[in-house]
Amino acid sequence: MKRFSLLDLVPIPEGGTAADALTNTLNLARAAEAAGYHRYWLAEHHNMPGIASSATAIMIGQVAAATNTMRIGAGGIMLPNHAPLVVAEQFGTLATLFPDRIDLGLGRAPGTDMATARALRRHMAPEDGFPQDVQELMGYLTDTNETSRVRAIPGQGTNVPIWLLGSSLYGAQFAAMLALPYAFASHFAPAMLEEALHVYRTTFRPSDTLKEPYAIVAAGVCIADTDEEAAFLRSSQMLAFARLRTGKPGKLPLPVDTIADHIPGPVLAQVQHALSVSATGSPSTARARLKQIIDSYQPDELMVTGMIHAPAARIKSFEMAAEILSDLQESA
Repeated sequence: MKRFSLLDLVPIPEGGTAADALTNTLNLARAAEAAGYHRYWLAEHHNMPGIASSATAIMIGQVAAATNTMRIGAGGIMLPNHAPLVVAEQFGTLATLFPDRIDLGLGRAPGTDMATARALRRHMAPEDGFPQDVQELMGYLTDTNETSRVRAIPGQGTNVPIWLLGSSLYGAQFAAMLALPYAFASHFAPAMLEEALHVYRTTFRPSDTLKEPYAIVAAGVCIADTDEEAAFLRSSQMLAFARLRTGKPGKLPLPVDTIADHIPGPVLAQVQHALSVSATGSPSTARARLKQIIDSYQPDELMVTGMIHAPAARIKSFEMAAEILSDLQESA
């Protein structure tokens, strides 16, 4: 593991507002930079009452302005929702304002329900245009687009690093073919993690921009002074995920003492599987689990994420995670 990073979904807490969530993100980003995180990513979601990162590019600019050295980016922009030129202009502007600090992760899913996807796209095409859109977007950000009739200004020549995101074999194969770095969404969809990493690493084609495969594995973290406190704090995310799975999305719930009293058994089993690539507990418990994840999947970079209702507890959890990951990195 060369680096460790942080993914923030900008959760809106029960009893709080979107404004609270955005303020919490800026505070967390400052703490993450001080704790030694290499990059800080935000994800595009829409029509979700508990997530405030819908205008992802705007929020990336705010986080970049609130920090000094950490790389800030999208994990990711859901490209089917946007014209490639618009994304190139947005991230070209960010890269111009914050040179050598902006990342652009691209996803193929809509990041929302189908009705909202239609509202975003206006005219939904039946064919999959993702491969063409990615390559069009890449073209806008290079120096070679100078003579094109359509140019991204700002954007042209910024060469913003592009990542492909995925939770299946599709993204792994495509990233390997284009020689792009790859991030797997194992923090909520771990089923194909091992196979996708194998496909990406074994079929990777080197290029001038990336000589060797580079893979991020995402993992949940919820760390507190004791195992019991961490399990209590973790219940908020488990409740939120269960409600989303059962068609009742809402704000990030307050934590509860006994999660099994609040989620039906079959749904709880699904939630536990979906969130299984995670480390929950005291620092010693979390360290053992994080080491197991790193040893099992050998990521070039581990990206941690986690939704905790209390902002101070969330910051403390990520600070503890940074201490553990820094130690694991040095002792490897």
